[in-house]
Amino acid sequence: MKCEGEAGKEVAVQDITLENTYIIATELGDIVFQVYPKKAPITVKNFLQYVENGNFEGASFYRVVRMDNQPVNPEKIEVIQGNFISGDLALPPIEHETTNNTGVLHKNGTISMARLEPGTASAAFFICINDQPELDFGGDRNPDMQGFAAFGQVIEGMEIVKQIQSGEADGQSLIKEIKINRIYKRE
Repeated sequence: MKCEGEAGKEVAVQDITLENTYIIATELGDIVFQVYPKKAPITVKNFLQYVENGNFEGASFYRVVRMDNQPVNPEKIEVIQGNFISGDLALPPIEHETTNNTGVLHKNGTISMARLEPGTASAAFFICINDQPELDFGGDRNPDMQGFAAFGQVIEGMEIVKQIQSGEADGQSLIKEIKINRIYKRE
């Protein structure tokens, strides 16, 4: 598989193997993605623990951030965010792996962990629509400029991501959340 690298040159995507491929089965269709355990080991291990525990079964995509629903944010982004709602199932927050350390940048289709402060990421994750450099280390989306922990890439199903993003919302909350049936390893 190839993707566009610096200066528009095509480069091979690292860590692409079937063993690193997972499916987010939603009520609208499947989103296939790969994780990068060599580049973002802490974040991938955390996310996959939730997958192995079955915590995302019945979870949802509940938040959509678009250009038209961020009135107070000077740095605009485009993402959809998913999570499960049960504090009892949450694992402890993880160490923040910055894009500066991993090299996994917030490009179109990148999967990343949501957080408040660095070191508070747990289960909530988001998928980028279009390139989002404001979410990388040094980006202006958060005052701490630490960015978010990117750990994977959608390889099929971006049309489903865009369909979710276009859903009717009250502010950034989807009026009808999109159910995540489960997330599982592609065999």
